[in-house]
Amino acid sequence: MPRALIIDDEASARTDLRGMLAAHAEIEIIGEAATVKTARALLARDDYEVVFLDIQIVGGTGFDLVANVRPGARIIFVTAHNDYALRAFEVNALDYLLKPVQTARLASAVARLAQPLPSDDETRSQFRDDDLVHLNSGTQARFARLADLCAIESQENYTLVHLADDSRVLVRRSLKSWEENLPASLFLRVHRTMIVNLKRITGFHRDGPKSVLLNVTAVTEPVPVSRQLWSELKDRLPPINGLAGRVQDI
Repeated sequence: MPRALIIDDEASARTDLRGMLAAHAEIEIIGEAATVKTARALLARDDYEVVFLDIQIVGGTGFDLVANVRPGARIIFVTAHNDYALRAFEVNALDYLLKPVQTARLASAVARLAQPLPSDDETRSQFRDDDLVHLNSGTQARFARLADLCAIESQENYTLVHLADDSRVLVRRSLKSWEENLPASLFLRVHRTMIVNLKRITGFHRDGPKSVLLNVTAVTEPVPVSRQLWSELKDRLPPINGLAGRVQDI
């Protein structure tokens, strides 16, 4: 029986959701919270499988609590905000419910709880330029703006995501999966082990007569460019980074 937490700062909303969930005998509600502070204490428990999480909460937002959700627990967002953030939840969360919650939509979300937890590679949602991306390392989770992903580096079956704030997150997602889902207008695989955000390229230089190295925000070491991909990359650099006149054939 999945054990659930409800986090919403509106008492009436919690009451309504609790009443609707009463029709689903397979769900057991074991806790509720109305503020970020009390929610963090509640999320520290290790005995829940799903969190019904609102966006607007006293003391912050649902985004602030994602990192506190225990690894393996599902998040179902419950929100009145039908904007770009909702798109982010659709891409990354198990499901979202738009207030006022519809009986059929709640039933669909509950049914999805019975499905095995997918690996990141099994997610095939195409990201948009304005999306927020859910990064889960297994021990902690966070949201990041897609534009703040500076580079994604292959680490065997995992990838290391380099973020604009100089942090890094190791996630269980292959480079191939990222390549298939990231918008080609913003990202390019420049090497067999690296995808870069074109807008985060700050410079480049030759490394011998036949290779080029890129300087990318938040990436300590220069990033090598595959000779086969240099032709495509150099054509896209000037309008994006104002690097006109610096590109030379190799």
